[in-house]
Amino acid sequence: MTADDPRRDQGQTPPDREQSSRDHAVPPPADDVAPTVSGSWRTLGRALAPRATKAQAAVALLAALVGFALVVQVQQNRDDGLASLRQDELVRILDEVTQRGEELQSEVAALRSQRAELVTGTDTELAAREAAQERARVQGILAGRLPAVGPGVQITLGVTERQIPPLTLYNVLEELRNAGAEAVQVNDVRLTASSYFVEGPEGVMLADGQTIEPPYRWRAIGDPSTMASALQIPGGAMAQVRGVGGTTTVTEMDEVEVSATREPVAPRFATPVPPEG
Repeated sequence: MTADDPRRDQGQTPPDREQSSRDHAVPPPADDVAPTVSGSWRTLGRALAPRATKAQAAVALLAALVGFALVVQVQQNRDDGLASLRQDELVRILDEVTQRGEELQSEVAALRSQRAELVTGTDTELAAREAAQERARVQGILAGRLPAVGPGVQITLGVTERQIPPLTLYNVLEELRNAGAEAVQVNDVRLTASSYFVEGPEGVMLADGQTIEPPYRWRAIGDPSTMASALQIPGGAMAQVRGVGGTTTVTEMDEVEVSATREPVAPRFATPVPPEG
């Protein structure tokens, strides 16, 4: 630059000195570069992010308002179910509820009473049926209609020279009854309270109309020792059998089976006495 260069007077730097300054410029430090890069990424993110339009914002606001209104309306309807009624209407509803509750309690009491009657009736009927069955068993054994088994005695009466009289055989039956015999059988004939012995044609022995032949085998159910002692008393049934030449054997047993049965005959003349009252 010459002495007469006009830029010197105006304070301007000559072009060759500007170029030299740019060539010797120092680059900015690394700390100044990082904020510039991060700011660029934020700008790019904001450019790519979806932006809500005014229409979308209005729709979202409207949906929120509608939801809030629905919740408020449901809650109000729920609370105003009884709150909106008058006092007389509330009293009427309370009376109806009370009356219905009393009716239900009455129905429950009636059902409980009916159930108790049914249970009691069933128990009573069952007890009556069991008692009737037990009486039928007892009467069946005593009447000879049912077979029986139990402790008792077995008796054998043999004949040697002459026939044992029917009355002696009947005395044997009476001795057994008096000693508590509950079921008695001689040979194949079941003996009962109406049994009898008779001598038939040609000297055959009949028990309740059926022929029995010696030896006479008796089976009686009851207390063995009591019946055996009763049969052996002096002058008793066994002594009478021996007195006519017969032989006697009495054996106590833990189990005796009376298998013969008979159908009871209906009485011809006797009738039950009507119950009083």
